[in-house]
Amino acid sequence: MKFKHSDLATSLLSGLKGIEIGGSAHNPFGLDTLNVDITDEFTMFKQEEQKLCGEMLKVDVVAAGDNLPFEDNSFDFVISSHVIEHFYNPIAALKEWARVAKKYIFIIVPHRERTFDKGKPLTTIADVVYNLENPIENPEYKHWTVWELSNFLELTSYLNLNVIKTQDPDDKVGNGFTIVIEL
Repeated sequence: MKFKHSDLATSLLSGLKGIEIGGSAHNPFGLDTLNVDITDEFTMFKQEEQKLCGEMLKVDVVAAGDNLPFEDNSFDFVISSHVIEHFYNPIAALKEWARVAKKYIFIIVPHRERTFDKGKPLTTIADVVYNLENPIENPEYKHWTVWELSNFLELTSYLNLNVIKTQDPDDKVGNGFTIVIEL
C-alpha cells in the first residue's frame, strides 16, 4: 500500500530540489528530495514501512531534523509529513527548516481529531516556548505536540512565518492538514 501523491505539493514543488524530513516509502511525494532522518537503523517505523509497502525509503542523510548539516539556503524547499509533532521543540525545527530552505516549507501535520491524539489537549504557544527554554537531552520519540490548523497557525504567526496556503484536510492521506510557508 502506498498513499497517493499530494497534488498541492506536486504543483508547488515539482522541478525544485529539496529535503524531506523523515520520509517513508509508503507515503511518497515523488519529488526531487534527499531523505533526512534521525537514524538509518531498522526502527519500528522502518518495520512499518516494510510491512505496508514491501520496501523502505533509503535514508540519504542521518541528522536530527532540527539540526541539519547543510548551509543556509541550500535547498529550494523542506517537506515533512507527520513529523513535526515528534519534535520536543518544534520552534527549533521550523527555524532550522527556514534556515536551509530558499523558497518553501511544506508541512503536513496530523490533525488531533483525525488521529489517535483525539481528545488530547491542543499545544499552546506557552507549551512550545517552555520546551524551547527548557531543553531535554535525548527526548523520547513520541507525539510531543498536538495540533489542529488553528493552533498551528498561531505558532506560525508567533514565528512570523509567511503562510501562503493551507489545506484542511490535506490532499495526501486526509488525516492531517497542510501548511505551506513561503520564505
